[in-house]
Amino acid sequence: MSSPLRIVVAKHTAAVAAQLAELGRRTFHDTFAAHNRPEDMAAYLEATFSPEKQLAELHDPNIVFLLAQLNQEVVGYAKLRLHSTLGLTEEKPPEDRLEIERLYVLEDWIGTGLGAALMRRAIEEARQRGSRAVVLGVWEKNERALEFYHRFGFKKSAQHEFMLGTDVQTDIVLRKGL
Repeated sequence: MSSPLRIVVAKHTAAVAAQLAELGRRTFHDTFAAHNRPEDMAAYLEATFSPEKQLAELHDPNIVFLLAQLNQEVVGYAKLRLHSTLGLTEEKPPEDRLEIERLYVLEDWIGTGLGAALMRRAIEEARQRGSRAVVLGVWEKNERALEFYHRFGFKKSAQHEFMLGTDVQTDIVLRKGL
């Protein structure tokens, strides 16, 4: 019997952009609102998750979105950035690094294996594209995510500032060699 979960590369349409905007806003808010000032959260959500911004990202040749669909409903996604400079000090990005910029799963699906399926598919995508490493940034206070990434073999390589509205936060940069 086949699984009802499908992970597909997103189409570059306004409808998909609207889905990504809504899902991104919802998952980010659910995960971080309790730990941040409402005005900072509102500013970040407005700046980051508009349908127009998502559509522009869908059309960016260095960005790939993977959609997790369960019975035709999008319940999570991963945003991958090719040739990432995350955690690097030099200006020129290496050609062989893929960044998992977002890995978002609806709250009801956390702990079901959906996030792990998205992570495996993101790593597979990195290998198919010839990447030698996968990197990602995670808020230093997001212990659940840190534990999740460590289970996949990611190790701390750097840290950087992340702006949430006017609040300067610290993200840990994790790296996994392939």
